Amino acid sequence: MSLPAIQILDNFASLQALLDQQGTVPPSMAPTDVFGTLAWFENLAAFGLDAASQSEAVCQLWQAGDWRSGPVVCLPLLSGPKLTGLSNYYSSLYMPMVWQAASEGVVVQPGAAHWKALAQALWQHPKRWPVLMLDPMDPQTTFFDGFQAALRQAGYAVDRYFCFGNWYLQVAGRPFADYFQGLPSALRHSIERGQRRLTRQGAWQVDIQQQPDASLEAAIGDFVAVYQKSWKGPEPNRQFIPALARMAAVQGWLRLGVLKLDGQAIAAQLWLVQGGKANIFKLAYVEGFGRFSAGSVLTAKLMQHVLDIDQVHEVDYLTGDDAYKRDWMSHRRERWGLVAFNWRTPAGLMAWLKHWLGKKLR
Repeated sequence: MSLPAIQILDNFASLQALLDQQGTVPPSMAPTDVFGTLAWFENLAAFGLDAASQSEAVCQLWQAGDWRSGPVVCLPLLSGPKLTGLSNYYSSLYMPMVWQAASEGVVVQPGAAHWKALAQALWQHPKRWPVLMLDPMDPQTTFFDGFQAALRQAGYAVDRYFCFGNWYLQVAGRPFADYFQGLPSALRHSIERGQRRLTRQGAWQVDIQQQPDASLEAAIGDFVAVYQKSWKGPEPNRQFIPALARMAAVQGWLRLGVLKLDGQAIAAQLWLVQGGKANIFKLAYVEGFGRFSAGSVLTAKLMQHVLDIDQVHEVDYLTGDDAYKRDWMSHRRERWGLVAFNWRTPAGLMAWLKHWLGKKLR
């Protein structure tokens, strides 16, 4: 069986040109997760990479498939001393971009042939990168297992590694009122007590910005101001979050919530809603307002919005096993990575031996 053709693109403009040649992408071919979209990867490449990444690595888009027959898979990679996925601390999930094909009403998914074609092309490339790393990924996907097998079959020494725990909520059709009653009593009381204290303190309100309208820049400004006055350190790239909010508003994903007390923004959260899933991406509150439970009050308001208005089927708290996330979410899963060593190169062989020895010692 012949494998799908491989094409390596040097920039996102080339990919967009290919998409434009195909005309309007049918709904059955649209990505269903924020982290698997062209818009996400474009914004990350343009605004989310630190200076070291930009100087050491070049973005490449490895595409497998034929647009005329589909499906088409595109793997965004950073080519440097080693080959990595286009992901970093902003990426709670890494996955290929996939454009599915619909044949006689049946959606055709990419399969083993696509993963094999990509793995063989990587192995045969003259660059001969010593190490390939992709993370963080969902180990339950066909891509994770399929690409791991394909890399091993191509010749790589391959292993998987744990990245972090991921807490999420299976909504199961519940309205917010039912969900709220099911929260731990300590959290419910903290939210209700915080609302009462806010009311006694002054006039308070929650605004949720969604559209790319005249209010967007003010909402972004509020978010940035809150973040700068919070307990969190400065963003590695200060352009990324404003650019993400603008892009998400255009895409229809944005839920930028701001809690104001007497006109002052004291808490802000950036959520992204796509494909029936709400992603809690960034949150902060101003230090000194902890007695109002400002962060929890705002989370509850945004949760009410995505459950009752957006009617999502899942809410994802994204990166990390932070204890407070367990109170809001219902389930935990894990994100893992793949590492592949090209043992034909001295650097790849040494990296593999070091990795293997480290596992044995642990």
